[in-house]
Amino acid sequence: MYREEIKVIDCTVRDGGLMNKWQFSDTFVRNVYNALADAAVDYMEIGYLSSASAFDAKEFGAWKFCHEKDLKKIIGGGEKRIKLSAMADIGRIEMDDIPIASDSSLDMIRIACYVHQVDTAIALAHHCKDKGYETTINLMAVSTVGLRELNECLEDLNKSKVPIVYLVDSFGAFYSEDIDTLAQKYIERLPGKVIGAHFHNNQQLAFANTISAIINGVNLLDATLYGIGRGAGNCPLELLLSFLKNPKFNVRPLVKCIEADIFPWSKKIDWGYSIPYMVTGTMNQHPRTAMAVMESENKEDILDYYDSICNGVSTI
Repeated sequence: MYREEIKVIDCTVRDGGLMNKWQFSDTFVRNVYNALADAAVDYMEIGYLSSASAFDAKEFGAWKFCHEKDLKKIIGGGEKRIKLSAMADIGRIEMDDIPIASDSSLDMIRIACYVHQVDTAIALAHHCKDKGYETTINLMAVSTVGLRELNECLEDLNKSKVPIVYLVDSFGAFYSEDIDTLAQKYIERLPGKVIGAHFHNNQQLAFANTISAIINGVNLLDATLYGIGRGAGNCPLELLLSFLKNPKFNVRPLVKCIEADIFPWSKKIDWGYSIPYMVTGTMNQHPRTAMAVMESENKEDILDYYDSICNGVSTI
């Protein structure tokens, strides 16, 4: 599926860090950075922008904050090899803590929000845009939002200066027909804006749903190396680049990085398809209860978990 306007954002460090509080070494992040650059991926989302008052730096790694001094350690002394992005959550970053783009190695700031937070998200995105950054708004958990509420939110976004809006399947609950409907709605109601896609793999559909988004005209695509990410993980980057058929992409550096850097992490933290994540996906629920099970000593007691969730009596 070759389309020149399609661009890819890798979220390996940002989304993968949700599984280990961003306790990645500089060597790991640098290896991912170089692999993505060698593969000609368009953006690397290297972490979150967060205020020091929101999180304890002793508990969370550098990529929860993305301070410039840490970014420089990854880039090195030469020219930056790939555009860098960071995500900001509403209520966890003070506007004054965001440097102007000319003083930062970041190129893009993506604002994650729920539909009821869209006005605050637009204000933050406009603030970032005025400081010189590319900006997006990533609407989370839209599988739980009513039609009227979503339409009103998209109308607000249409009036904004934010150039990119993301369709996000936070709970891995969507099927391809849902993506068809929503992608078309976003494109129709947000004329002139770029639509992005970020899908989770609770039902083994992140890659398939990304393909559906592409077919429907979505042009900014998220993925991660070997699908690493919160809970069930994400669309695998190596699969996506192989599908896109763009001759600029080179998958081999990604495979090399997966072997050397991602496989060792797979022995320390769990992500990817599992029955608990499948259950939350099919039930359209946040995966927090599934994550609690997978991090416990009872992660193989899947029948008890299945019954508790499906009967609505979970005490986890």
